[in-house]
Amino acid sequence: MTDLPQHNPVLAEAAYTGISEAGIRLEALPEGHLLHVLGAIEPSALAAELAKVGLATSSIRQAGFRQWFVAGGEPIVPASLDALAAALAGKAFVTDQSHGRVRIGISGRSSRALLSKGTAVDLDPAVFAEGRSVMTMVGHISVQIVRTGEDSFELTVLRSFAETLWNDLRHMAASAVKDEA
Repeated sequence: MTDLPQHNPVLAEAAYTGISEAGIRLEALPEGHLLHVLGAIEPSALAAELAKVGLATSSIRQAGFRQWFVAGGEPIVPASLDALAAALAGKAFVTDQSHGRVRIGISGRSSRALLSKGTAVDLDPAVFAEGRSVMTMVGHISVQIVRTGEDSFELTVLRSFAETLWNDLRHMAASAVKDEA
């Protein structure tokens, strides 16, 4: 059967290959896997279960009370998802959000200035340390922001809002660069 639907990354066109302004880099990250885990499980126990099913390099991000996003650059195979769900049975539930959300990377010395134009979250490293995440709004769009390094962040957004967020970030980047000059 050759008429089966094919996955098309939402930010795959040339317009979304990455933007480098002075001090800011935007990039569409690979649409690998994004799992939503809900339940009374600690991150260390979740990490152990992820390692058992071949997802040891995945990142665990808090998404709310007893909620976690598990993100990674590689697609998840159904057998791994089934094994994880079985391992978490009675402790937590897992749903695959891979096709419903998109990740965008923001890095560079002006990355905090860019994000401060769209969100009220205090991104100072003393308050928002590396590895910390928060569900918030960037403008009118709901996103999860994760600090992935000193001057780098990852935003996770619902797929249907990804292009709008990308365009908003491009405009904010141009403004942030002007402000930093």
